[in-house]
Amino acid sequence: RFAIDRAGPVGADGATHAGNYDLSYLGCIPNMVLMAPSNEAELINMVATSLDYEEGPSAFRFPRGNGIGVDLEKEGIVGRKGQPIPIGKAKLRRCGTDVALVGIGASVNECLMAADILDKDFGVSATVVDARFCKPIDTEMMEQLAKEHPALLTVEENSIGGFGAQVTHHLCHQGLLDGKTKLRPLILPDTFIEHATRESQIDQAGLSAKHIVSTVLGVLERQKQKADVDNDIAKASAKRESDAIETNRAKEEIRRIIRQRDEEKALIVDFGNDVPCE
Repeated sequence: RFAIDRAGPVGADGATHAGNYDLSYLGCIPNMVLMAPSNEAELINMVATSLDYEEGPSAFRFPRGNGIGVDLEKEGIVGRKGQPIPIGKAKLRRCGTDVALVGIGASVNECLMAADILDKDFGVSATVVDARFCKPIDTEMMEQLAKEHPALLTVEENSIGGFGAQVTHHLCHQGLLDGKTKLRPLILPDTFIEHATRESQIDQAGLSAKHIVSTVLGVLERQKQKADVDNDIAKASAKRESDAIETNRAKEEIRRIIRQRDEEKALIVDFGNDVPCE
């Protein structure tokens, strides 16, 4: 049983501590059960699932930071004791008709926000599914989504070869991507993302709610609306970079002042040591 902290981008911990690859390398292991919670209630249930599962190895990954603040009692958590989840069973979070957004882990919450934006601003009806399991995937749910929606997106804070690869492999072999259904896997880019806030890193990775919205509009061939969203993303990115530059300048000025102060103290000490004793 593996409990994996710091899944996906990890904010100030930087690129060396980011958990970007575990869904890929653990997903290759035969009989591995691989889980990722979308909130603290799901995490508690996955701990219980891992403890209950005796048929092979299991792992659950969770991100750095606090939970999102769900009401544990409303989620059926009593005394912080969870209930085992049926192995390989996804959870339907929202019903729609135009596109299916399938997130795993913290990406589910970005999918939910994207669905709100799509509905409110663009009149696009989105289904949102919390996959819960990277392996085994809920094959019945994935097949149903592919059959009932013209477009399907998978979203994960993981590199290539993770959850999206598992879904793509299955749907391809079922012949469900041979027709009009469009599939777009959203994953972490093939690069290291340096220190920043976790929110900023998700944005840099192209996994934020607005990036999901942009991808959906592109798949649905709403190019003008996509261009407007992309323009908003570019403006926000430019502001983030500008703010980061100003923050770095401020930090460097603080370091300069500290160095100057330390040098002045050293001079005082040296001068004092040079005074002969009487």
